[in-house]
Amino acid sequence: MAPLSVSGEHAEARVSSFVRSVYNWMFIGLSITGLVAYYVSHNEPLMGIIYGTPFLILGLILAELGLVIYISGMINRISAMTATNLFVLYSALNGVTLSFIFLIYTQTSIVATFFICSATFLVCSIYGWTTKKDLTSIGSFLMMGLFGIIIASVVNMFIRSSVTSLVISYIGIIVFIGLTAYDTQKLKRMALAQPDDLDAGIIRKGAIQGALSLYLDFINLFLMLLRIFGNSRN
Repeated sequence: MAPLSVSGEHAEARVSSFVRSVYNWMFIGLSITGLVAYYVSHNEPLMGIIYGTPFLILGLILAELGLVIYISGMINRISAMTATNLFVLYSALNGVTLSFIFLIYTQTSIVATFFICSATFLVCSIYGWTTKKDLTSIGSFLMMGLFGIIIASVVNMFIRSSVTSLVISYIGIIVFIGLTAYDTQKLKRMALAQPDDLDAGIIRKGAIQGALSLYLDFINLFLMLLRIFGNSRN
């Protein structure tokens, strides 16, 4: 029985190490985004360039989208260092484009919403990790909901309906709560499926991929909550 016990302890340690790495990188990404957003929002010349230059903010958003697609699609072909650097770059770019929240909402409401989001995210992650229910089918349904939110948000950019924006926010909260649990379960399966002799570079890339998924869930959940709970500066 001893070899089995040692093997079990080794597998548990391997899974714990991988999961810890994922959440560490997620925390690093969120920290970079927050610091960059705060710095940019308090730098008037920089804000003037970003929001005063036609199509620059659109270009930054498209660059972010391109980075997410590239990292997700090329994760098996690029090096661990490249994946890490691209994740850091994406986090910084996202901080630039999210700097507007400090101009629209009070810092008190931003901080309060952040803690609400963190608590919600934690509960969803725990559920996704501990549940025995297979969330695969739910995840597919939520992905369709995500595409619906994107389309509705684009349309609402033209009609500028506050009611539609509020409805999108409530639906978005439900979608990203579900996606957080779903992505956490995927992370658990990824960790359990890793062989003992897996290359360190591959492990790092898996951690970056997992961190990116959870980072996106957190950021989008935060923004949806902020639309509802955020207090305007005006």
